[in-house]
Amino acid sequence: MNAAIETLLAHRSIRQFESTPISDEQRCTIIDCARAASTSSFIQCTSIIRVVDKEKRRLLAEYAGNQAYVMEAAEFFVFCADYHRHLQIKPDAKVGFAEQMLIGAVDAALMAQNALVAAESMGLGGVYIGGLRNNPDKVSDLLKLPEQVVPLFGLCLGYPAQDPEVKPRLPVDLMVHEDKYQPMDKTRLAEYDDVVREYYSTRTGGNRTMSWSEQISATLDKESRPFMRDFLHSKGFAVK
Repeated sequence: MNAAIETLLAHRSIRQFESTPISDEQRCTIIDCARAASTSSFIQCTSIIRVVDKEKRRLLAEYAGNQAYVMEAAEFFVFCADYHRHLQIKPDAKVGFAEQMLIGAVDAALMAQNALVAAESMGLGGVYIGGLRNNPDKVSDLLKLPEQVVPLFGLCLGYPAQDPEVKPRLPVDLMVHEDKYQPMDKTRLAEYDDVVREYYSTRTGGNRTMSWSEQISATLDKESRPFMRDFLHSKGFAVK
């Protein structure tokens, strides 16, 4: 085991931050690590909006579902899929394809993961904010995102003011398949449900005892942001 692996395995989402700022050197290094991530066909179709303005932070926290840590974190980045830059280079570029949306989402996720791992290696912590997609139109207007730029998620970064446990992930044999997709082992799933139930019970002092299967059933029992397709189309994405 080395320091990089230890950092990856120790990941926790941090939602409470100290008031200590992140230095300019740290921030620049984090962004450089994000920029070093793999990019499909060297298209580099991602932009990062660093949000410093306090009022914009307050509004973004509200748009994301009143997540206060968007305001409290030392840094807040918004990761966007961006083909607007490419249109400025080639105005008649063939854009709007669903595959390009996938490339933008994958590239942004790779960049953001690099950024978070780099931050965690410095003793910082963070949490991703998918809640920005609750109000993508308002986020887009606030950040003045042009056509062919879509806000995908945010990232809070700062010095942790909490020390949560590592959340238990699915067992390897339920997630990794060999040669072909394998049927799910219901016994292993039940064992994992017990682990997650105990995790939540410990974390909440017994106020929550939900299993992973119960959580997933509740999450997938309703529509999830059904307005996203129309929003993507309005920004010129996935129309072909």
